[in-house]
Amino acid sequence: MAQELLTTFEEDLHGITLKPSEVSGRYTISINNDVLFDRKREGRFPEIKELKQLVRDIVHPGKSLGHSDKTSDKV
Repeated sequence: MAQELLTTFEEDLHGITLKPSEVSGRYTISINNDVLFDRKREGRFPEIKELKQLVRDIVHPGKSLGHSDKTSDKV
């Protein structure tokens, strides 16, 4: 996931830090201490498409993610 984010946001992200948790099973994604995704709260791991959208909305809101962009047509 880290490599995917760095590739997608190569001009927007200066780096990604992976930090082991003191609590087993913890998985949290944050930008500047603002939590974007918490596995415990959501009850699951994020899909890469979802994670890209969350990061994009913070670091470069106008950026197109191509096929990873949200679609409004849910059938």
